[in-house]
Amino acid sequence: MSTENIDICKLEDLDKLRSAPKLSRKQSKTLLNQLSHIIYKSDWITIGIMSPSLKKGINAVRKIEEKFKFNEMKCVTLPSSDGPIFLKANQKTGEIHARVEFGLGEGILISSQTYDNSFSTKTFGPFPLDFFD
Repeated sequence: MSTENIDICKLEDLDKLRSAPKLSRKQSKTLLNQLSHIIYKSDWITIGIMSPSLKKGINAVRKIEEKFKFNEMKCVTLPSSDGPIFLKANQKTGEIHARVEFGLGEGILISSQTYDNSFSTKTFGPFPLDFFD
């Protein structure tokens, strides 16, 4: 399924996508407003990044930290070889773990987390790797 010209106006519109779509400036602004509200209500977030390289993945995490004024997370597990990566960053632990993984799409997944067990966690995305630039 092509992600060009898809009508995306709410976070749920991304749920069925395997890779991040190309978004217009208006779509990005709308989605960022919706996502920001959720992030600010969360106790912490986890970030999943599917990226063609470790550098792009780490850069995407740094942009999220910058945007929301989070403490910088530390890279704990890094792959020993180059290739497409899956990276998981946990704001609560402050850790980033990455591994080489082939066959993934590309994009950023954000999961809102809470200490209140009566709320289920929800994952949003995939957002383009430059979404938080």
